[in-house]
Amino acid sequence: MRINKYIALSTKLSRRKADQAVAEKRVKVNGQAASTGQEVTDQDSVTLNGHKISPVKQLVTIKLNKPVGYVVSRNGQGSQTIYDLLPRQFHKLNPIGRLDKDSSGLLLLTNDGDLIQELTHPTKQKQKIYSVELNKPLRRTDRQAIEQGVILEDGISKLQLNELNNMNGSTKGQTWQVSMHEGRNRQIRRTFEKQGYRVTKLHRQQMGKYKLANIKSGQWEYV
Repeated sequence: MRINKYIALSTKLSRRKADQAVAEKRVKVNGQAASTGQEVTDQDSVTLNGHKISPVKQLVTIKLNKPVGYVVSRNGQGSQTIYDLLPRQFHKLNPIGRLDKDSSGLLLLTNDGDLIQELTHPTKQKQKIYSVELNKPLRRTDRQAIEQGVILEDGISKLQLNELNNMNGSTKGQTWQVSMHEGRNRQIRRTFEKQGYRVTKLHRQQMGKYKLANIKSGQWEYV
């Protein structure tokens, strides 16, 4: 297999970061500096920063229904993390994308570098679907603005909105299904904030072809 895939399967690095490590001469194959695109096998000795690495033998992917209040990190800095919800054998799995502490719903974790690349690389344009509750009904003009594109500090944010049935006593216009193909930091919250709204609930239902389905909050299952 190509050296960048070998490194991605052996570490937490993406293929892009693996290529960077190769370019920086931090990767060696059988004692010699690796080259970009080089083919390697299980018979080769590969090191990264002087440490021998080898690919994970078994690929594992799970989906978790993340509750509010949990941090998507191994170091919660005083907060509970998603790994507190998972058996120890899953503690080396990496999350695909992020959900902030105040958000809930579908979170995929895996040791499959190809899947991470497939679901997160900007060129893949994988759809993500959320249910969102606002602090007040969304005006028609603000809905149009959000669907046409709102200018944020890191670029234009364009969301597709479909109104949902009222939930938990919310009034008409407060609960929406949000579809998007990006995944910038707190993008949905920042987009509504730009128009004068506060997101009170944000729950991810789908990422690419993967759906949360009927997994209970705090529970997980294999993909």
